[in-house]
Amino acid sequence: MPADTPKIPGVPSSTVPPVEEPTTPTTPPEPKPDQAEPEVRTATGTPADLPRGRAQQGEYLTTAQGARLTDTDHSLKAGRRGPILLQDHHFREKITHFDHERIPERVVHARGAGAHGVFRATGAASSITRAQFLQKDVETPVFVRFSTVLGSRGSADTVRDTRGFATKFYTEEGTFDLVGNNIPVFFIQDAIKFPDVVHAAKPHPDREIPQAQSAHDTFWDFVSLHTEATAHTMWNMSDRGIPRSYRMMEGFGVHTFRVVNAEGDTALVKFHWKPRLGVHSLVWEEAQLINGFDPDFHRRDLADAIEAGAYPEWDLGVQVFPDTPEQVFEGIDLLDPTKIVPEELAPVQIIGTMVLNANPTNFFAETEQVAFHPGHLVPGIDVTDDPLLQGRLFSYLDTQLTRLGGPNFGQIPINRPHAPVNDMFRDGFHQHAVHTGVAPYKPNSLDAGCPFMAGVTEGAFVDLPVEVPAAKKEREVSRSFDDHYTQVRQFYLSLSEIEQDHVAYAYTFELGKCYEQSIKERQLQILANIDTGLCEKVAAGLGLPAPKPTVEVSDLPQSPALAQVGKTWPVQGRLIGIVADDTTDVDQVLAAVQAVDAADCVPLVVAPHGGMLGGVVPISRTFLTARSIEFDAVILAAAPADKRVQILVDETFRHQKTLAAWGPGAAALEGLAAPGVVVADDPQTAVTQVLDLLGTHRVWQRDTL
Repeated sequence: MPADTPKIPGVPSSTVPPVEEPTTPTTPPEPKPDQAEPEVRTATGTPADLPRGRAQQGEYLTTAQGARLTDTDHSLKAGRRGPILLQDHHFREKITHFDHERIPERVVHARGAGAHGVFRATGAASSITRAQFLQKDVETPVFVRFSTVLGSRGSADTVRDTRGFATKFYTEEGTFDLVGNNIPVFFIQDAIKFPDVVHAAKPHPDREIPQAQSAHDTFWDFVSLHTEATAHTMWNMSDRGIPRSYRMMEGFGVHTFRVVNAEGDTALVKFHWKPRLGVHSLVWEEAQLINGFDPDFHRRDLADAIEAGAYPEWDLGVQVFPDTPEQVFEGIDLLDPTKIVPEELAPVQIIGTMVLNANPTNFFAETEQVAFHPGHLVPGIDVTDDPLLQGRLFSYLDTQLTRLGGPNFGQIPINRPHAPVNDMFRDGFHQHAVHTGVAPYKPNSLDAGCPFMAGVTEGAFVDLPVEVPAAKKEREVSRSFDDHYTQVRQFYLSLSEIEQDHVAYAYTFELGKCYEQSIKERQLQILANIDTGLCEKVAAGLGLPAPKPTVEVSDLPQSPALAQVGKTWPVQGRLIGIVADDTTDVDQVLAAVQAVDAADCVPLVVAPHGGMLGGVVPISRTFLTARSIEFDAVILAAAPADKRVQILVDETFRHQKTLAAWGPGAAALEGLAAPGVVVADDPQTAVTQVLDLLGTHRVWQRDTL
C-alpha cells in the first residue's frame, strides 16, 4: 500500500490480530492513537503521575484481587457432570460483577456519545466575567456528551428528537458544566412540569411503544393542551430535529446566566455553540433508512471523524444583555426558557473555540458515567431565577445520587475536578479518597483550622447578592410568559421554503401516527394560530378541515440566523463514496482517493468485494455493506450492472446529494441531468466539483422529495 494512502477510520484495535488465537503472554495493548481517557487525578483532584494507572495491568488473567487464574471457561463442579460448588469463588466473583455491570440508565438523554477535547479562550469575555477559563489564551480540557432525549440506551441515533449538548470544563477553579441542547428553547417554562412532558413523550406505559419517538398520542395530547410547548415543538418538527451529525449541530445553554467581572459589574448572557462545519440536517427518508441500516450513525460519525483527524470544532459565543431589575431585553423576558433573543437583536460574540480531538478509551467509564449538573459553577458565572433552571439545580444532583450509587460520583475519574478538593465530605458509597485528619467540621482547632474560607481575591465562588423584590409566596408565573405563538411564527417564517415544507411534512407524519381525532384537531388549531398556510398543508395531509385562527399573532422581523439553507460552509470531514470495480483504472481511483483526502474529507472506496482494489487501494465498503445514507456525496469510477449500485445512485439523487462520475462511471448517471449531477473528464476534476457543491450541504434546487 502506498505510504500516502489515507488512513480510513474504523480500526477496532491498536493491534493487528493474527488468524490464530495468540498464545504468547503479552501485556494489554496501548489505546489507539485517537483515544484518550480522563487525566489521572486523585479522588481529591491532585495530579497523579500514573500513566495508564487505571487500565488493566500484567499479561495474565487474574481475579479482582490480583490472583492469577488457570481457567475461566469452566466452573468448579462436583465431578465433570456434577453441580457447581458454592466454593467456586472465581465463578461467584465473575458472575456477580456481570450481574451488576449495568447502572440505571438516565431517565432522559440515555443514549449518548462522548469525546475529549480542549477549549481555548480568546479573551473576549474578560470584560464581562472573571471566570479564569475564559481569559485570553487559557486552554481548558473538556469532555462533551451528545445525546438524544427520549430513547433508551438501545434506541437509534437518527430519530426526530432534541439532542443534548453537555460540556464539562475542567477549569483550574473547579468544574464548570454547560448543560444544553441543540434547540435554544424548551418545552416547559417551569421545572415542575418536567415529569409531565417526559411522561407524555416516553413510550406508552401499557405497551412500552413507540421507542424514541414523539409520533404518538400521549405526546401530542400534552403539547396540544400545554401550548407553552409550541415553540420547542416547532423547532423539533423542523430539520433541527434530525441533525446530519453531532459535528454539524448547534448547541445552546437555553437559560439566561448572570456573569460578573473582576470589577464586580454584572451582565446577563445566553451561551451558544456554533459548529465550524455549519448546521446541517438529514432528510426524513434518509433518517428512516439510517435507523435500520446503521442505528449507531451519529456515534460512528463522531468517533470516525476524530480517528480520521477531522476534529470537530465549535466556537463558543455569548449574547450579552444589561442586568436590569426587569431582566427583559427588547420586550423579551430573559427568564422564559421558551423564548429566544434573535441574533439580529443581540449578536453572538465569539469568546473561544472548542476542538474535540480524542475518543473515549472506555465508553462505560467515561461516556456512561460522566455526570453533569447546571450547579457546577465557577467564580464569575452564576444562575438566574429562570424557574426551569432553578428546578434543574435540584434535579440533576438528585439524579446522580441514584444513578451513580451515592454522593461520591464526583470521584469517578471522568468526573474528577482538575482543582484541589477539600470539601470535608466523608464516607458514603464508593468513597475513593483516604482522608486524613480528625476534624471534618468547621470551626476546628484539631486540624489546625484547615480547611479555611477563601475570599474573592483567593478565587472563591461568591453567590451574587442579587436583590429579591418583596413578594408573596404563590404558584404563579409572570404574565410575560403568556405569549406562546409570536416567536413560533417568527421562527417558521424565517425558514427557507424547503425547510417550511419539511416542517409541514413532519407535523403531518407525527399527527398521522396519532389515533385520536380530537388530538389532531386540537393541534391543527395551534398551527392555525401560527400560520394558516402551514395549517392548511397539514390538515390536507390528515384529511381534516383547516380551522380558522382564534388568536391574533403579531409579525416579528424574520431572523436569517434561524434558517439552515442558503449558506456555504467548510467541507472538512465529509464522507465521499467512490464506486469502482475490478475493471476500473486503479491509478485513477487512487488519484481520487488522494484528492479527497487532501481536502480533509474521508474517501471510502465501494467495490463488489472486500480487500484491495488492484492490490493497491483499500476497499472500505462492498456493494452489500454500502448504502447512500453513509455518504455526503458519491463519485462513480465505474457503472457496475448491480442493482445495489443503482439503489445507491437513486437514493443519493433523491436525497439531494451530489453525484459525480468520470470515464465509465458516467453510464450510471444517464437520465439524471439535474443540478448537482456532474460528469467530469478525470478524477481530479470530479473531486473538485464535488467539493464545491458540498459547501451548501445538499443540492437544494433539486427538490426531489
